[in-house]
Amino acid sequence: MTWYGWTSKGNCNVSHDHDHRTTENIGLAFWLNLGFTLLEIIGGLWTNSMAILSDAVHDLGDSFSLGMAWLLERRAQKGSDATFSYGYGRLSLLSALLNTIVLITGSLLVLSRAVPRLLNPEPTNAPGMLAFAIVGILVNGAAAWRLRGEAGLNARVVSWHMIEDVLGWVAVFVVSIVLFFTEAYILDPLLSILITLYVLVNVARNLRKTAVLFLQGSPDGLDTGALERQIAELPQVQAVHHVHTWSLDGEHHVFSAHLVVDEAVSRAEANELKRQVRALLNGHEFTHTAVEIEFSDECCQLEEVTA
Repeated sequence: MTWYGWTSKGNCNVSHDHDHRTTENIGLAFWLNLGFTLLEIIGGLWTNSMAILSDAVHDLGDSFSLGMAWLLERRAQKGSDATFSYGYGRLSLLSALLNTIVLITGSLLVLSRAVPRLLNPEPTNAPGMLAFAIVGILVNGAAAWRLRGEAGLNARVVSWHMIEDVLGWVAVFVVSIVLFFTEAYILDPLLSILITLYVLVNVARNLRKTAVLFLQGSPDGLDTGALERQIAELPQVQAVHHVHTWSLDGEHHVFSAHLVVDEAVSRAEANELKRQVRALLNGHEFTHTAVEIEFSDECCQLEEVTA
């Protein structure tokens, strides 16, 4: 069998700079969260506040997941080798999946504590809550701000860790102010439940996207069928088959296809056809692309294997 094939890679310098910035931001979020967790433990013991100690345990779990995300994100930047020919980019997806599971588990634990308190509200230390709420908003807000706009699923999941904490401390801030003037202790669990449900909805969306990418589904927002139809309409193309699109990590995508042409097509015409296909693929973030040009008087090797 004879065919012309081509592969290409995206702008590596831009990609590496972006990945390095993402790793630095996740690292900063880890150290900020870990430092604040230690402060929470000390403050919870000092104020004798179970609410603050409970949040410290939650943040300790966050610190673990953030540290794991940071290490895996750094490892994901390693280039290809004999074992992983595409590189280690999918470690970022693994981190996103593990962090999503941790966040869902933590949210369910918060709900398990907050729901019973709706029936039996407990007194809280308003001055201590207010002080830690201000620090919590500043620390977690700084981390969330650094992660704003990051496109990777791992960074987005980490960002939701920070946003969850910011919203939680905003709720603590509001409740602590109210508790200076009233004993409406039920506001604490009520706001906690509403915030946790909001976070769970958004985390579930990321979980679905991560699962699709793990199963090598088409990248979000990419219509593979439409792309295949556009290629089929190009001059010289008689048929298109074995079209595959998937993503390494949610940002860097892979494309492959087989194009059938007339046996009289010259090498120059085949090169022009490949140029036209490249033009169609521009703008879709394809880091790896491979196209095989097959002549109409020969059989596809893949079809022979699967027959």
